[in-house]
Amino acid sequence: MGGDQVDEAVAGCAAVLRDAVGRDWTAVNAGRVEWSCHTTAFHIAEDLIAYAANLAGRAQEDYVPFEITLDDGTDNSGLLHVIQSTGALFTAAVRTTPPGVRAFHPYPFRSADREGFAAMGVAEVLLHTHDIAEGLGLDYEPGEELAQAVLEWLFPHVQPGPAPWPTLLWATGRGELPGRAPVTEWRWRNNLVLSTERLVLTGIRPAAARDLRLGGDGGFEWIEGGPYDGTRQAAGFMTKAYEAGVHRPEFGVFALVRREDGRAVGGMGFHGVPDEDGRVEIGYDLVEGARGQGYATEALNALAQWALARDDVSMLFASVEADNAPSQRVVARAGFTRATVEEERTAHAEHDLDTALRLYIRRA
Repeated sequence: MGGDQVDEAVAGCAAVLRDAVGRDWTAVNAGRVEWSCHTTAFHIAEDLIAYAANLAGRAQEDYVPFEITLDDGTDNSGLLHVIQSTGALFTAAVRTTPPGVRAFHPYPFRSADREGFAAMGVAEVLLHTHDIAEGLGLDYEPGEELAQAVLEWLFPHVQPGPAPWPTLLWATGRGELPGRAPVTEWRWRNNLVLSTERLVLTGIRPAAARDLRLGGDGGFEWIEGGPYDGTRQAAGFMTKAYEAGVHRPEFGVFALVRREDGRAVGGMGFHGVPDEDGRVEIGYDLVEGARGQGYATEALNALAQWALARDDVSMLFASVEADNAPSQRVVARAGFTRATVEEERTAHAEHDLDTALRLYIRRA
């Protein structure tokens, strides 16, 4: 997700709306929204330039404080030119922003990276072009790959449907999908990122998880030997959860990225969502070249603190091989304690815990 996708979305918007520049866009509502087609078209331009400003300006606490206006007498052709121009500026901002840079966006974790901003910009263009086209009675459908990319980057909590574009319209309250209830309220979700002294725990999105599962790098630059097999397996489990519609992005998999060089050294994450008692399992691995330096302990402690501060988590547990002394030391240094004999017996009997594993627990 990047500048090429923004360009494609903006070009598609201009192509479909150019056929209706001679009509009065102020007199027609844009589909199901309450704005006129003219107001909605200008909103696309506002979003694109605001996202460009936040990303280029590295805004951290709020949107960059400025607004754009149209000159008096600007016609629909001029408005389309504004959309194309703000789109070009946004594309330039996305392409020139280094990996890992995050800027302010209010929902849900108050920041997004360059790929997240690109996805939000594409979403705004696709969805509002649809609104305008619906109001004006024009045919519009973006490319399947573009709609799918928006779903995988911004709607990881939405189960994939039979086709990407109808699924995206349904997920944003703009259409129906067989077998699913209508959507009346919705939000997209950027990935969660947690920072420690030396690491950035970067939430892996469904598209990246699928790439990792298939042998790719997931969009990360790894140290030699990475990613490790455990990270690929975890990415596979996460992909299955996404496809089944049970994935919650905050309880997914995180890449452990070193601050000093932006390279990934391992993976860490949850084995699902908390159960009805607030219990959730956590696991991790490191590339061999990163072991013995305290990275796993640092990341595990940060992720545990974040999870246990939530109302829906009361206990974390980790299962460690009986002969894996280094991993046992990691969980101990991260505040986990060995489960009691009775707790381990219950885990073995009721939850199919392998008898070769030891159970470690950290409570809120």
